[in-house]
Amino acid sequence: MRRSQAAVGVLASILTFQCAIGLGWVVPSPASSPDGSIVIPASGTPPQLVFASDTATEKLGELFTPVVIAQLKDLHAGIAIAIGDFSPERARIVRDLTEAGVPVTAWLVLPRDQGYYFNVSNAPEAAERFNEFQKWTAAQNLHWAAVGLDIEPKLDELQGSKLHMAATLIRRAFDSARVARANKAYSALVRTMQAAGYRVQTYQLVFLADERKARSTMFERTLGLVDVRGDEEILMIYSSFNHDLGAAWIWSYGPDAQIIAIGSTAPSGMPELDARYPPLNWEEFSRDLLAASHYSPMVGIYSLEGCVRQGFLPRLQTLNWNQSVTVTAKQAGQITGFRKLIRVVLWATSNFFWICAFVLAALIGFIYRRRTLRRQRAEQASARAASSG
Repeated sequence: MRRSQAAVGVLASILTFQCAIGLGWVVPSPASSPDGSIVIPASGTPPQLVFASDTATEKLGELFTPVVIAQLKDLHAGIAIAIGDFSPERARIVRDLTEAGVPVTAWLVLPRDQGYYFNVSNAPEAAERFNEFQKWTAAQNLHWAAVGLDIEPKLDELQGSKLHMAATLIRRAFDSARVARANKAYSALVRTMQAAGYRVQTYQLVFLADERKARSTMFERTLGLVDVRGDEEILMIYSSFNHDLGAAWIWSYGPDAQIIAIGSTAPSGMPELDARYPPLNWEEFSRDLLAASHYSPMVGIYSLEGCVRQGFLPRLQTLNWNQSVTVTAKQAGQITGFRKLIRVVLWATSNFFWICAFVLAALIGFIYRRRTLRRQRAEQASARAASSG
């Protein structure tokens, strides 16, 4: 999930460009205040926390120190660790965590030269990756709480000039067969994982919730997302994408999520991107965590690296879960308007053919009507001239 924030940023840019051319808790609904603000009630109890980590193998030992492992155990937290390689060193860290009583989820990814994330473009590679993972798991005698598929765009396909991006998006927009094939392939992969005894998780970008509401597949077709589900779906609701909206992200998207992941607590490593979307600080992080706990019995956190760097783990030990979270009227209005805009764009692009057909039919009707009126007027004028003569 390291580049999830980058993916969200790219997606926001694409939305702007396009404009230019089940399971969950039954909880009390957030209440509106007289001033129009929204109060998200306190959950009262901590959710199951699962920290995501995608540290390089050579630095895993520096991250998972005995102190950090003890803190994770004290929090009864789990770890979703990116399986970027099948090395003995990574296997050793997994065993250390498991033996310490920390549940470990295998967050499956591809090698970075193959795109890292799973998407429409690499379904065969995803199946092969799982086969390799199975062999490594058996050879290293590893045990997993779950297996996760991180489904995000292949960003390098969307790089280049605006003209190149437009051509790519337009070409994909009409290729629904590609999406159908990928969905079938990933659904089969999920069933294979489940048959092997794994609880399967899928990590999805937050905007997929809007696509479902709009009954569209435009994001799937253009960005290469795959709307496939396993046993649990984690919706990545990262308020670091827009700090000004605060917990409005979670208030708006929380009811659409089975499980929520919040973030990001760590910089992406890209200076320009980090300047626009800095990591969450403690106040923002704890606010999002409290808000997410209202909607989700489990909360994913990206990332462990950022939490360790900022000293969040000890502070979580004493976090008061009886605190409510307030979303201002302005924030609520902005996120609601933003989501409506997304759905309008999705509807318009998904129904582009029918919109064009309607406009063309209306134009033909208008021209026919104008010609009919002109002919009738000419006939009437001719009749008047004949009668007067």
